[in-house]
Amino acid sequence: MPKRILQGTVTSDKNDQTVTVLVERRFKHPLLQKTVRISKKFRAHDAENSFKVGDKVRIMECAPVSKTKRWTVLADEQATA
Repeated sequence: MPKRILQGTVTSDKNDQTVTVLVERRFKHPLLQKTVRISKKFRAHDAENSFKVGDKVRIMECAPVSKTKRWTVLADEQATA
């Protein structure tokens, strides 16, 4: 089964080797036909502490790194951020 890849914005980099990423999802409400924005925060592993608040990053599912971290930041995004 392929691993999910999401795109979001770094909202916190205070912890060592960890960033908090806000991922926003848009969809049309089935009854009201209005565009709805839903956001969720994920904690992701950043081994080099290279990402800062406001960076656009892509995160990928991985095996659990700690109690709350199940995602890793893809390193190829740093050049475009």
